[in-house]
Amino acid sequence: MRSQEILEVWTPSLSSAANTDPQVESLCVSSQAEATGLRYLHTSPEFAMKRLLCAYPDTDIYQIATVFRAEVQGRYHVSQFNMLEWYRVGMDHKALMCDTEALLKQIWQAFDLPYPTAQQRSYCKEVFQLTGFWPDDLEGSTVRDYFAAHGRSFPQGLERDLAACLDLFVDEFVISRFEPNQITFLSEYPASQAALARTGVNDDGQCVAERFEVYAGSVELANGFHELADTNIQRTRFQGDVQIRNQKAQMPMPVDENLLEALEHGLPECAGIAMGIDRLLMVLGNHSHISDVLSFTDDNA
Repeated sequence: MRSQEILEVWTPSLSSAANTDPQVESLCVSSQAEATGLRYLHTSPEFAMKRLLCAYPDTDIYQIATVFRAEVQGRYHVSQFNMLEWYRVGMDHKALMCDTEALLKQIWQAFDLPYPTAQQRSYCKEVFQLTGFWPDDLEGSTVRDYFAAHGRSFPQGLERDLAACLDLFVDEFVISRFEPNQITFLSEYPASQAALARTGVNDDGQCVAERFEVYAGSVELANGFHELADTNIQRTRFQGDVQIRNQKAQMPMPVDENLLEALEHGLPECAGIAMGIDRLLMVLGNHSHISDVLSFTDDNA
């Protein structure tokens, strides 16, 4: 970050707003003080960092932050973990992939490890090659039947949630087959999974989300976006998240109006990425469980 003249920033861990993504659960902190009310621990410093970018549109920024998510502890998950997040002004997701690989090469070199080979694969094309359908054209029942045809168990009722079906399908039949000693940039996500990324057209004329994820073997390390700057589209996506959360009877999460207001003033053309530091250390040290690289986990914190 120093060599690239990327400015280090700090942002609050507590916010009056939260992440509306139905796939992510925020931890909340209650207070009887009327001035404070209900607050949420950030699941990522993304929203606050984008507000800084709106205020300082010519400055690349990064942050190493502890973040919080209400999820069950597992091999790759704890409720409190460490994240490196950075934003490059003037870059799109393709340039950011090159930027990310340059960082990974430098990290591997710092640990005196040979950098593994790297490849780029398309989420949408992987799904199409296996099922014959573009992801956004799939039916949940088709995914369910695919699991049955391949002798794999499928959660009852999941076919009603296409996004969850796709996540499980890609985990089971695509990511699990990534070479263990290889870095994979999985890009061209379906437009329905754009989240906070822009949508665009790929080389085949198909509409895709301009985002990617980075894997070391089958371990997800990072998630990057060509950042969405349109306030109206972002508000619509937040509202869509809220509706899905209501349908699933999930805890309602307040939309970040401060972010939307900042976007109205203008987010510069930029791309951003969040990388899990603990998972990165797992890969570098060849550890099998995230607890191997943490002094404190959910069990003993």
